[in-house]
Amino acid sequence: MTTTVQRRVQIALAALGVVVTLIGAVIVAGAYRNDAKIDANKATAVAEVISADRLHAAVNFVTPDGVLRNPKLGLLYPTRLSTGQRILVDYDASDPDTLARPADRGASLSIRPALSVVAAGWVVVIVLMLGVAEVGRRTRRS
Repeated sequence: MTTTVQRRVQIALAALGVVVTLIGAVIVAGAYRNDAKIDANKATAVAEVISADRLHAAVNFVTPDGVLRNPKLGLLYPTRLSTGQRILVDYDASDPDTLARPADRGASLSIRPALSVVAAGWVVVIVLMLGVAEVGRRTRRS
């Protein structure tokens, strides 16, 4: 492998690392944006968890106008919830079918998963860069 090819591959890998970092930033920014939308027109209701797993929770709650709501995308920050549980949810009163979150949770919970994605991405990129450097060194030596 020539040094030019090696350099181009490593630049592409570094660009991939930057993309992964941007994805992590978008995850956090999106969570804060959703929270800002909820906080701008916040209402609270008691909800029943219909289904829950590690990454998703579906709930039903009744708004003050008597309509049963079930947010399309489930709850934001759904960890540690179980089916049948009754919880307080904050929701966007102007659009209760879209954004809802457990009352005691916020966007700061998105930081750790985003950092995990970024760290794992950079570990993979660095390992691949070192592998490319080693292959380049060995091919130039022989």
